[in-house]
Amino acid sequence: MRKYPITIFFPCYNEEANVERVTMESMSVVPSISDDFEIIIVNDGSHDRTAEIADRLAGEYTAVRVIHHKKNKGYGAALQSGFKNATKELVFYTDGDGQFRIEEIKKLLPLIEKYDIVSGYRINRQDPFIRKVNAFLWGSMVNLLFKFKVSDVDSAFKLYRRKIFDEITLESQGALIDTEILAKAKAKGYTIVETGVNHYPRVAGVQTGAKISVILKAFRELFELKKSFNRV
Repeated sequence: MRKYPITIFFPCYNEEANVERVTMESMSVVPSISDDFEIIIVNDGSHDRTAEIADRLAGEYTAVRVIHHKKNKGYGAALQSGFKNATKELVFYTDGDGQFRIEEIKKLLPLIEKYDIVSGYRINRQDPFIRKVNAFLWGSMVNLLFKFKVSDVDSAFKLYRRKIFDEITLESQGALIDTEILAKAKAKGYTIVETGVNHYPRVAGVQTGAKISVILKAFRELFELKKSFNRV
């Protein structure tokens, strides 16, 4: 398997209990898959010690750097910062909550030889039942609206060719971000494939994706995205 230059990044919002563990897990895995890598922590305006811990890690490891948002901008904005600052041929992101194992990136890498985006769908998703129902309904709707077939649209375990982000402009500041990337990449002719990865319970911190404000923002952005496609 080819060792690609790769950027690994993860957005963090109040993840003081997880950010060091996820960073060190990345540091332990990435030398086995790449000889040219960087790890980016995107601190999205955390109010806890996430920023302090991230800065310490960046000071200790030359491969690690940190992007700080002065205030919380939202999940989509955090991902945008990661993609914009990635410098390597491939870019991989996962969440800073530690619900995936970075080691499983090795399942995605062989597929990037033939595809432009490799998305890891969650095996035995470890989320509350209502969140899984909402995710299924949301996924079914956006697949229908944008005519792609991705079973786990919002899975935070994806590998991309970085050049994609030179050709698409991202607008979403919130939870719509994954849908926007897939829809716009597909419209540009980029190819998408899925493979299964394990999902684990959150052991620390609090989920924020199920907040009503987050959901309403996602729907507002969805309507704007669909209108933009209709104008093309």
